[in-house]
Amino acid sequence: MLLILIQEFLHDIRRQKLRTFLTLLAITWGTVAVVILLAFGEGIGNKMVEGLRGGGNRVIFVYGGQTSKPHEGLPVGRRIRLQEEDVGLLTRSIPGIEYISPSYARWNTRIRSEKASTSVFMEGVNPDYEEMRAMYPAAGGRFFNTRDVAQQRRVLFIGNKLAETLFGNESPIGKQVFVEDVPFTVIGVMAEKFQTSSMQGPDDNRALIPFTTFKTMYGHRYIHSLLVRPTDIQSQDILIDEMKRILGAKYKFDVTDMQALSIWDFIEFEQINQRIALGFQIFMFVVGFFTLLIAGVGVANIMYVVVKERTREIGVKKAVGARRRHIISQFVFESVFISLLGGVIGLGFSATVILGVQSLGLNDGAWQFFGHPVLSQTTMAVTVGILMVIGLVAGVFPARKAASVDPVESLRYE
Repeated sequence: MLLILIQEFLHDIRRQKLRTFLTLLAITWGTVAVVILLAFGEGIGNKMVEGLRGGGNRVIFVYGGQTSKPHEGLPVGRRIRLQEEDVGLLTRSIPGIEYISPSYARWNTRIRSEKASTSVFMEGVNPDYEEMRAMYPAAGGRFFNTRDVAQQRRVLFIGNKLAETLFGNESPIGKQVFVEDVPFTVIGVMAEKFQTSSMQGPDDNRALIPFTTFKTMYGHRYIHSLLVRPTDIQSQDILIDEMKRILGAKYKFDVTDMQALSIWDFIEFEQINQRIALGFQIFMFVVGFFTLLIAGVGVANIMYVVVKERTREIGVKKAVGARRRHIISQFVFESVFISLLGGVIGLGFSATVILGVQSLGLNDGAWQFFGHPVLSQTTMAVTVGILMVIGLVAGVFPARKAASVDPVESLRYE
């Protein structure tokens, strides 16, 4: 049965070469439109999230602010300045914290090596900072550990661009630099990362030291900020409310005072970015779908032509006992076959384009967003599903018309 259907399909192709070619071309182009648009849409969405996580990997930044509401007899306008001990307070009071780090900060910190000297933004942090800021060390180096913090070691972790400034093409690991004339040993260089959000500048030009070392050097009483990541990222609102409650009790401010603390929720930013990316992908899909839908009209058109030209043949088949379902299956099969054949060609072409773009390694400027399309299994499954539906719909109506042919009248058809 299947062999007979294929033979009849090939016979129709030979009789309708131009129409079949144009229909296949339309299906192919529609498939390319769907796959390419979805692949680039997913790639752009992934890069948006990656760039955001480069600045804060599902982390909440907490800064001290200034009260705007009176509280327990205390006046408006009081400065809220966070302290290192708040890390322990929050850790003991809130079980849902996975990572937390204080951050001491110093702008225009002078750092020099034997080759060069520069001024950068420097922070004093703990080992949790590595994961929260996605500042992972390149091969051969490491981030701070608990022993570095406990022993107040003079060790330095630097961004990759800062490493180039201070050492050129040489490896900085194990070499000595001077931070405000105090000798430090470089223990790690940040691996290059994609970053679209930043606090006080990009991380590739930043220096980090253990917060205990920082405090010993500069004697800061107050920290610049707190970085917190919840164990469950879906519960960040609960965590934020709990932090406001605990810090509000300690520093005597109203928990509803929005200016007492300044909070940057990168988890919420990521969720917003994911919604934007999803909306962008849906838009891309709609554009590609309508392109493919128009191609489906072409499939239906050629099937109607085939039915008209084979009216006499259909009548003969019915006269000798062919059932209605045999007639319908023949034309539906041809319609689906044309759709899938064009789809296979389109998928092959799309995969070639996507792999070609990926191989270019576009990582500069705006090209970073467009240079990483993703040919996912979901995209391919959705495309094949659409092709199947279009093939069925485009074939059913011509097939029903063919099946309703009157054998007596069809034998008179010229």
